[in-house]
Amino acid sequence: MRLIWAPRAIARAAEIAQYIAADRPAAAQRWVQGVFAKAATLRRHARLGPRVPEIDRDEMRQVPYGKYRIIYRIDPRRVVVLTVRHTAREWDPAEVEPEGEA
Repeated sequence: MRLIWAPRAIARAAEIAQYIAADRPAAAQRWVQGVFAKAATLRRHARLGPRVPEIDRDEMRQVPYGKYRIIYRIDPRRVVVLTVRHTAREWDPAEVEPEGEA
């Protein structure tokens, strides 16, 4: 299955990495490598994570990565990473445009 990162997801990952890098540049680099590696597992295991509770639709899922959650949507031929959010922050599904993420 094809894996796509929506522009918003890339922007969120970059913001998180910049925040981490302010104090620990090497940790930020490891975090970025790890989050992309974790998301890559979705190519073969798209239903790995549970449903996103804010939406509770079968195609909207999440996988944890440390203190973050990778929120993604399963389409018939691809997995789209929609955003990366800290677990302490609520996610507003309205922040993701239905067709503008890929």
